[in-house]
Amino acid sequence: MSQSHPESQQEQPSFRNVEPSASFMADQLCQGFIYHDQREREDAVEAFKAVDTFQFPHLDEDEVYHAAVGYVDALWAKDEVEDSCRIGGEIDPEAVVKADWSPVRAAFERRAEAAGIDRKYADLTTEAWIQHKSGGDYWTPTMHAQMLELRVALQDEAYPHKPRSGQGGFGPEPVQYALGIEYHDARQWEEARDAMIPYFQRILDAHE
Repeated sequence: MSQSHPESQQEQPSFRNVEPSASFMADQLCQGFIYHDQREREDAVEAFKAVDTFQFPHLDEDEVYHAAVGYVDALWAKDEVEDSCRIGGEIDPEAVVKADWSPVRAAFERRAEAAGIDRKYADLTTEAWIQHKSGGDYWTPTMHAQMLELRVALQDEAYPHKPRSGQGGFGPEPVQYALGIEYHDARQWEEARDAMIPYFQRILDAHE
């Protein structure tokens, strides 16, 4: 399994000159997290903005920008929470649960407001990040939050449209998103990218 960073050392193409594609969106999502790891804030904003430009084409440029900045603000606020929870250089799970995550939640609220996502997205994603860092069930709130985001991207409040029994769950695309996180945690960036392509292809198909 490869653990390389896709295009991390190459000049990134301007998304303004690129046709929307699921592979490009997946590349930029991974690149945004890589830039976060490298502490390149403005580059992270540009990468997430590229993704949001294509998944939320009904938003204007200012709304897209603030949605992306909200996500990056949440990442940087998360880092501050984590640093406050380190004991001997290691993150203490109990301290994570007890920590003040309100700056992270506030950043997600700004993203939700800018993109028109249900405000529950902010609580769910914050809870997902708490659980992720404390060893709990992060995937359930993650998938729920992504279902809410997908409904905006698809402009379809009824997603995931399950016609028969088995109404539980949040749809196949949020599962792909959770899979991408698992690969992200393993620093298997090519696999993370591949996992996210069906997620973004579903969005682009809805825009045709």
